Amino acid sequence: MAGAQSQHRLGIALVVAGAVAFSTAPFFTRLLPYDSWTILFWRGVFGGGLIAVIMVLLQGRSGLRDLFGMGASGWFVALCSTLGMIAFIPALQLTSVSNVAIIIATGPFLAAALAWIWLREVPRRRTMLASAVALCGVAIIVGNARMGSDLLGVALACFMALAIAAMTVMVRRHKETSMVAAAAISNFLTSVVSIPFAHGLTSVAGTDLVILAMFGFFQVALGLTLFFLGSRLLPSSQAALISTLETPLMPFWIWLAFAEVPALGVLLGGALVMGAVIADIIGDNSAQKPST
Repeated sequence: MAGAQSQHRLGIALVVAGAVAFSTAPFFTRLLPYDSWTILFWRGVFGGGLIAVIMVLLQGRSGLRDLFGMGASGWFVALCSTLGMIAFIPALQLTSVSNVAIIIATGPFLAAALAWIWLREVPRRRTMLASAVALCGVAIIVGNARMGSDLLGVALACFMALAIAAMTVMVRRHKETSMVAAAAISNFLTSVVSIPFAHGLTSVAGTDLVILAMFGFFQVALGLTLFFLGSRLLPSSQAALISTLETPLMPFWIWLAFAEVPALGVLLGGALVMGAVIADIIGDNSAQKPST
């Protein structure tokens, strides 16, 4: 019992850390004056390369076997991750960070629905209530956002949210699969798909190459690896809920780096999101305490 609780807490910590890493995407995107395909190519090269190096250093030849011997479940996860990444960067460039954030916040509902249909995993009432509160918080963040010409960006964000929800459930379903290897493969797939469409591959300056490397290493490699490892230890709906922490953090990094002060609605909505996640985690820990 104590071992299961420890694993559950570890899963929460890993997904929280992954959400923090994921939330830095708008910050890095804002720093780079290139088309989305160029950014995706270099980010995938650096992100996939770092994950592969870490696997080989930690696992040796077994790491290489995981990379080149993935089963169907691993390839499905890699495909979902690739589709999500390909949609994410253009969505950030075509519409506002707030619009993307509100759509990301639907992740708990999408993941819970897919897990119920696919795994017969009934979401806990507390998690669903917290998800509803989090969604209300992000709705406040977007406030009076208008779609208009942002329609394509919103559509891409919706597609990304569905792909990530499917990936979350698949990770939960196939715990025996090396999902870290799937993360590496998904980054390489993103780079391969981007080559025909990228217009600035050879025009990237030295300083921008460093930023792209940091983008790939921190936001992609670290974020995906932590999320995959943590999702294996948590119910799909809870993992998706905790990952919504990136919603209030995305405008926070923009404020910290570019002095763009968030509106009052953003602060209020962010407080609701973070409060909902924290309440779910505290309630979960209390429920799992062994009776004396």
